[in-house]
Amino acid sequence: MPNYDLTDKVVLVAGGAKNLGGLISREFAGKGANVVVHYHSQSSQQEAESTVQAVQKLGREAFSIQSDLTKPENVTTLFEQAKDRFGRVDVAVNTVGKVLRKPIVETTEAEFDSMFDINAKTAYFFIKEAGKHLNDNGKIITIVTSLQAAFTDGYSTYAGGKAPVEHFTRAAAKEFASRGISVTAIGPGPMDTPFFYGQETPERTEFHKSQAMGNQLTKIEDIVPIIRFLATEGWWITGQTIFANGGYTTR
Repeated sequence: MPNYDLTDKVVLVAGGAKNLGGLISREFAGKGANVVVHYHSQSSQQEAESTVQAVQKLGREAFSIQSDLTKPENVTTLFEQAKDRFGRVDVAVNTVGKVLRKPIVETTEAEFDSMFDINAKTAYFFIKEAGKHLNDNGKIITIVTSLQAAFTDGYSTYAGGKAPVEHFTRAAAKEFASRGISVTAIGPGPMDTPFFYGQETPERTEFHKSQAMGNQLTKIEDIVPIIRFLATEGWWITGQTIFANGGYTTR
């Protein structure tokens, strides 16, 4: 049976500088992994550097890479740079996403294209390159959204852009199974991060809270242990989308 301990493994985290991605980077380092911290823009550079320093203080190696992953060639380069630095990649976690709450009749073509580029296209080519570059028995984990199972307004391009990732996950799980690579997706409920609050009014925020246990939004601290489990003892789970949301929604 393969060893699913994280000691000396290499974890690549897309969107790994802050919020959920930053916590994943630090938590995996705390379990013995070396970490590649991807970030998108200059505005996140300081947070990426802080995350790298936090990993290094835990006695592990880390470096950061800035890249626009809506361009497939950049996704290829991201994995190649990770392998050039560490010689391997064992776990690939994609937290990249963009949220927009806007009525369909007000959504522009540019907004539609941007949402699907970031939420669907990036995820597809991240899974593709992970399948090409991960070691045997590797793990691919993508963050989607519980809104995929919600009957709600306003999030057509966000939930719609994340929806194809379920199909990408299932197809990749079958295609990569012969190498022992598991492929999963996690759909958190609305998360208690700036990513969510910019789209909602205080009244709607309270409604979202009321739909989950404890009258609260999903905490990133509640999602990271699930990701860690899927990357270790939960290796036998593959092809699944797991809604982790305190009962916010199900199907």
